Amino acid sequence: MHSLPERVLGIIRQQHLLSAGDRVGVAVSAGADSVALLRLLLELRSELGFVLSVVHFNHQLRGSESDADRVFVADLATHHDLTFYESSGDVAAFAAQKRISTETAARELRYEFFRQLVGASGASLVSKVATAHTLDDQAETVLMRLIRGTGLRGLGGIHPRVEVEDESDEVCGEIVRPLLGIRRAELESYLHSLGQAWREDSTNSETTHTRNRVRKLLLPLIAKEFNPAVGERLAEFSEIARGEEDYWDNEIAGWMGRVVQWVEPDWAKRSSLVQIGEKASDEGEELQVNAIVDRRWFHSEPVAVQRRVLKAIGEIAGIPLDFKHVEEMRRFAEEGGKTLELPLGWKFEKQDDNLGFVMPDPNYEPRNYEYVLSVPGEVRVPEAGCVFVARAASLDESDSDQVLDASLLAERLVVRNWRPGDRFWPMHTKSPKKVKELLQDRNVKGLVKKQWPVIVSGDDIVWIRGFAVPEAFCAKGSAAVIIREDSDR
Repeated sequence: MHSLPERVLGIIRQQHLLSAGDRVGVAVSAGADSVALLRLLLELRSELGFVLSVVHFNHQLRGSESDADRVFVADLATHHDLTFYESSGDVAAFAAQKRISTETAARELRYEFFRQLVGASGASLVSKVATAHTLDDQAETVLMRLIRGTGLRGLGGIHPRVEVEDESDEVCGEIVRPLLGIRRAELESYLHSLGQAWREDSTNSETTHTRNRVRKLLLPLIAKEFNPAVGERLAEFSEIARGEEDYWDNEIAGWMGRVVQWVEPDWAKRSSLVQIGEKASDEGEELQVNAIVDRRWFHSEPVAVQRRVLKAIGEIAGIPLDFKHVEEMRRFAEEGGKTLELPLGWKFEKQDDNLGFVMPDPNYEPRNYEYVLSVPGEVRVPEAGCVFVARAASLDESDSDQVLDASLLAERLVVRNWRPGDRFWPMHTKSPKKVKELLQDRNVKGLVKKQWPVIVSGDDIVWIRGFAVPEAFCAKGSAAVIIREDSDR
């Protein structure tokens, strides 16, 4: 059996996470996982030829305990003669200001520090930041996403490597996770064998946060009652999902321009229409275009390919297609009929040798829609291409800027498209604005803009896709409701 350093070396080489010449900043929090990562990379640096430093972010959440963690990590860096990069932030104040969970706030501030290290002006301080996410972290993430609802992309969980971009959107470094295949308990045993101390975060034992409840309550229950290897199975599932999505992304890129063509409608004018394909001219004018799919190719492909190509065209064209839409299109392609109506005035047509996505006439005006959403409950909204779900929530939800105070809501909400004159006051903004202006600021245009969904309680708009909820309706106590869009049903 290979030793833990040998196994980590194999992971690094297999996934090309680190190589000679890399300037690697190890993110060390003082916990067992990150201290073990540092000790493992210290063992491997001569063989792989990278340069190590220590990176620490003080979240200022636990007072003197956080300060003691900082001293511990600084001493560890000094003991091993490593450069020490540090920063700090008032996570609690940032979370309160943004109305997000402390976990989310901590991650945002910490990763912004990482980006600064990698993308520092001039020569970056490090070329890669290594974090100590483990197999246990992966399993927790996948299970949480399964519970909340996600597609195959979301089930990919934590990725082994993430590119970091600078202000000009150029890739300037990476965040890598060499321990995603290693159990937390193995890392603690490794540290014991070295006689290396670490510090326990006292908040890890609390069950206030969703992740801690999954870690302390749910996963142990599943392991005890159903499958002792549930952690490994969930981590394997995430790896399979990532591979599947990478494959499909490559396939979709190959379809575009080969079996999927973008063509200009006869009536299209060079104006400020939605861009789907190439720029119309050197002046930057944009065209809105139809899409056609080779009919013979489509019918020869398996169901999975048919679903993917239809969904991909819809995403590029801005047509909100849910699973039921895609299945209806597949049946239509096989059976009788000439034209199938799609959301936002689009049509799906059978042509001589092609299947066509045909844009609506420029004078097309979509009909208003309204659907009742019970609290709790869910409702499918074809015009928005998704299912809206209202469910009980806690204030530590990762998307807590979408959490509403249940006591202030009507029992039945209304999901509808916005109407002229509608106004909305998103949290963290100075004053209410017309919905039309909010969408203009976000560069939402055309038919997508006209069908943009809002949720109304009584006479008040309490939710708009893409915006934080109003301060007056945000949850401040235990009675909370979160609105979620599920496009995967």
